[in-house]
Formats: sequence, structure tokens, C-alpha cells
Amino acid sequence: MSNEIIPSHWKIKRSTHFFTKDNIPKALLTHHNTAEGVYGQICVMQGTVTFYGFANEADTAPEKIIVIKAGEFAVSPPQYWHRVELSDDAQFNINFWSEADASNKAMFKTSRIHNQPIEEIFDKPEEQ
Repeated sequence: MSNEIIPSHWKIKRSTHFFTKDNIPKALLTHHNTAEGVYGQICVMQGTVTFYGFANEADTAPEKIIVIKAGEFAVSPPQYWHRVELSDDAQFNINFWSEADASNKAMFKTSRIHNQPIEEIFDKPEEQ
């Protein structure tokens, strides 16, 4: 598990639905980072998710590798470049924490160097 601490007065501003190998956005499997002022909390419900952290956008060798098992979580600090890998049975979601009102703010960005199209990762409101 990571040793990053989310400040106690911050709140979850957005959460994703659960991801598996079948529905994970390709962008999460490549270099991306959380936005300025946003912590990402990866919560694993089943299997394992391996978090690879990079010193900068261009690095290909990780400076940090964290294996997150079922029932555990890890935290990515603001603007930290990373990617994830999943076990075949993995199921996880991501909570995005922020201090300020972030309702219209991007929670992450993809790499310009290791770029893949970003897919929608947040649940859409049901149409009535």
C-alpha cells in the first residue's frame, strides 16, 4: 500500500464505476496522472492491481511499484505519472479527492508522450 496521505479535510469529488480487464479504459493502462490538487485513490475489491509510478512523463522505468490486493487501496498524489496492470480477476474503482469544489474540473490527464485516447470512465446519469 502507498504511504501517501490524503488531507483529512478533503472530500471525494468523483468516483468511477468498477473496472475489470473487460472494461478498463485503455488510458489507465498507459501513462497518465491525476490533476493538480487531486488525489486518486485506487480501491481493489477483487484480485490485484499493480500500480507503476514514474518520476516524470517521459520515464519508462517505474520508480515505484505497488501491488494492491483485494481489500486494500493505494493513493496517487496530484500530478504523479503512473499506470496500472490488472490480474485476470481484478475489480477496482477510483475515488478522486479534492479540497476545492471540483465539479467541473478534470480529475486526470493522459500523457502526450505515451498517448492513447481517453475513454469516459465516470458513470453517466441514467436517461429518463
